[in-house]
Amino acid sequence: MDFEFTAEEQRFLREVDEFLEANRDPRVMDPSRENLAQLVDTPERRAFMKKLAKRGWLGITWPKAYGGQAGKGFYEYLLNEKLASVGGPQLGKGTGVVGKTLIKVASEKLKQEFLPKILGAEIEFAIGYSEPSAGSDAAAMRLKAERKGEGWVLNGQKVFTTSAHFADWYWIGARTDPDAPKHHGITLFLLPMNAPGLTIQAMHTIGGERTNAVFFDDVFVHDDYRVGELNKGFQYIAEALDLERFGMFTFSPIRGRMELLCDYVKTAERDGEPLKNDPVVRQKIAQLATECEVARLLGVRFVDAALDATKTPTVPASEYKLYATEFSRRLADATMDIVGPGSQLLAEATDAPLAGRPQGCYLLTVLETIGGGTSEVQKNIIATRKHGLPRG
Repeated sequence: MDFEFTAEEQRFLREVDEFLEANRDPRVMDPSRENLAQLVDTPERRAFMKKLAKRGWLGITWPKAYGGQAGKGFYEYLLNEKLASVGGPQLGKGTGVVGKTLIKVASEKLKQEFLPKILGAEIEFAIGYSEPSAGSDAAAMRLKAERKGEGWVLNGQKVFTTSAHFADWYWIGARTDPDAPKHHGITLFLLPMNAPGLTIQAMHTIGGERTNAVFFDDVFVHDDYRVGELNKGFQYIAEALDLERFGMFTFSPIRGRMELLCDYVKTAERDGEPLKNDPVVRQKIAQLATECEVARLLGVRFVDAALDATKTPTVPASEYKLYATEFSRRLADATMDIVGPGSQLLAEATDAPLAGRPQGCYLLTVLETIGGGTSEVQKNIIATRKHGLPRG
């Protein structure tokens, strides 16, 4: 692999930097909101995404037949990392999880209805996989879909649907064949968030962000809004999760926090002595810096693998997601230890070290090891698909 950017890639990065500088807005860009919290959840953030859409940057890798540029995935990666570095909303579910799955398996009706709106940043999606009895194990979902007339009636519950309170459409998996084996009998549907019988209930996290529980009470969805083949939804979900595990956990915020910590150690003192002279602190910083570089290279390797693959590479996605999010958590823990009691101050405190980032990151990074599949799930994927070990 060649880890140096080409002249064309460097030109694209400069173009993105100029765009971000010209559109800098604290209502849109908040570096303290990392990864899972970088959502298109306000009018200002929606307007920002429409500006991205006008540049043609929402469909970089999509086929030209559907309005995309048929470009390399590396440019999408570079754009997403730049957005994350300034705390802006990322490309997210529409262009990635939903759009790319629709292109592969959906009917022409669904493609014509949704793909132009996704490219125009006109709609936002909520993803409904997790349930009370099916957290990281999507194959265990029980949301019941029973055939009725020209469609399906849904009954049951979803949990941890982060975008449900502001999204326009719900991308959900439901069990259409209760007698099928666990990994079969699941079908994907698209459902408007204002559908009768749908109830959204807030669930607030330890990181201060909101997710939701969603209840289905005889919710009807027409069969036209079934995505792909009947009972093959889990296969589509599994591939889409590979995209989510990589695309929604960017490296830039992690690198930014690493740089903030290094800058703090260079100038801070403890008991009248420079912190940078403490051998324990120096050893810890060296270890963290090494692990930070490993996380970066695992991300670049995933993109490189995806460029030449006919299918999203599952194992590299899980390797990156596992290592990067666990390292992010370790970095947050170490920052709290090195900075000391001041690290508990909120971002609003004028004298908070590192602009108050440690406290929020300490809480948010726990969520990163859960969202998109827990670390335990990633380990199982690596063990079974890469090393051929038996399932537990």
